[in-house]
Amino acid sequence: MVINLSEQHSLVSNWVSELRNVEVQQERMRFRLNLERIAEVIGYEISKKMPWEEKEITTPLGTSNSKVLAEQPVLATILRAGLGMHTGLLNYFDKGDNAFISAYRKHNPDGSFDIHMEYMSCPEIEGRIVIISDPMIATGSSLVKSIEFLKEEGNIKELHIVCAIACTVGIEYVKRAFPKATIWCGDIDDEITAKGYIVPGLGDAGDLAFGAKMQG
Repeated sequence: MVINLSEQHSLVSNWVSELRNVEVQQERMRFRLNLERIAEVIGYEISKKMPWEEKEITTPLGTSNSKVLAEQPVLATILRAGLGMHTGLLNYFDKGDNAFISAYRKHNPDGSFDIHMEYMSCPEIEGRIVIISDPMIATGSSLVKSIEFLKEEGNIKELHIVCAIACTVGIEYVKRAFPKATIWCGDIDDEITAKGYIVPGLGDAGDLAFGAKMQG
């Protein structure tokens, strides 16, 4: 399942427009905040699909039967660009466990690139709900490799993928690899360049959030 929140003309589409805007992009804090906001809204929508249970809560004046999450998810993200959206999800799933994955494109002289995986730190994920965030799904290669890397540690019961902008090519690639996953997008673009960049997209989310990195 693929869910594009911009089709609902909610505040998400407003925040996505700011992410894309070259003038607004000059403000790194605002860029990070918009990623965080989008993830918070998506986290709220995901929570509606998660299992809940009744719990008796003691108040100063009596007791209340309340609905609470029956289980906490594992929040995973791909360093470094994913940190903004990860923060948004963690704001809402504040008791969730966390996983961090290092995956990046290593560009070759011919213009192609390989995905390098260098690091992962994760909790027990066997039989758990996993929510993984990455601002951009372009080709989908780094995301698929990251999820496969996670699955080496255990079977995922339910998988949610959270992004700000996705490309149709990348979505199809991810869906072929994980057909049961739910992909939550701030917006979806149809074009991708030969070098794997989304058009119109927004540029390099990691650089815009945290500053330009050294090339190599």
